[in-house]
Amino acid sequence: MTAPAPDALLAELHKAADVVAATAAKFTDEDIKAPSALPGWTRGHVLAHLEGISHAMARQLEYAARGETVELYDGGQDGRNKAIEMAAGHSADAHRDDLAAGLDRALGAFDSLAGDTTRWQARIAYRGGVVLDGGLALWREIVIHTADLDVGYGPETWSRQFCEHLFDFLSARIAPGDKLVVQPLALPPVTLGNGGRSTVISGMITDIAAWLAGREPSLGSLRASAAADGVDLPELLPWPAGTPEAK
Repeated sequence: MTAPAPDALLAELHKAADVVAATAAKFTDEDIKAPSALPGWTRGHVLAHLEGISHAMARQLEYAARGETVELYDGGQDGRNKAIEMAAGHSADAHRDDLAAGLDRALGAFDSLAGDTTRWQARIAYRGGVVLDGGLALWREIVIHTADLDVGYGPETWSRQFCEHLFDFLSARIAPGDKLVVQPLALPPVTLGNGGRSTVISGMITDIAAWLAGREPSLGSLRASAAADGVDLPELLPWPAGTPEAK
């Protein structure tokens, strides 16, 4: 399994941005105040976070273009949290405008890299990685948090490529003693982790990816077994170390 190439990633970013923008376009002020699928967060919190991460990732690229790095969020994690809380209660129109501005800035920054493979490898502060890592992170953020808005774009809509990317990225959540043999329906099995406790996780690829991402599997197909017996799903480690994303 591999991440999409830069040009393919650009297309996925635009597709994801179009979906979340179209979703936000339908919200009323009351919809904004309603709970999201994330405990303790309204839809306004989710939209405020998407605006913030879009500007933050754009800033990573803007500094990288000058050969510099900068922390992901102005003010660090505290700055991120305060900005989300301050913006969460804004009106639906304000959220739409803010989200559009954030997405436009981020997409413009990534679009400027089209055809330039060298710039995709420029260093950024985010997770000590490169610009491509930032693009993959923004893809994850937009797609997963669109599902968190809980309006019909749940994990069951995630593409096979996106789910397989989550398998790669979220393999870091497998405890050291565990090995998961992931068996998506009608697809080849994938082994995550290399511990001595082997568990088979079977079901629709989207349900498996949702579980790994800490989201509720929407199709109810998930099953875990060990030595042919049904068992509980194993405990996962926290989201991979670094600045938290996807909450």
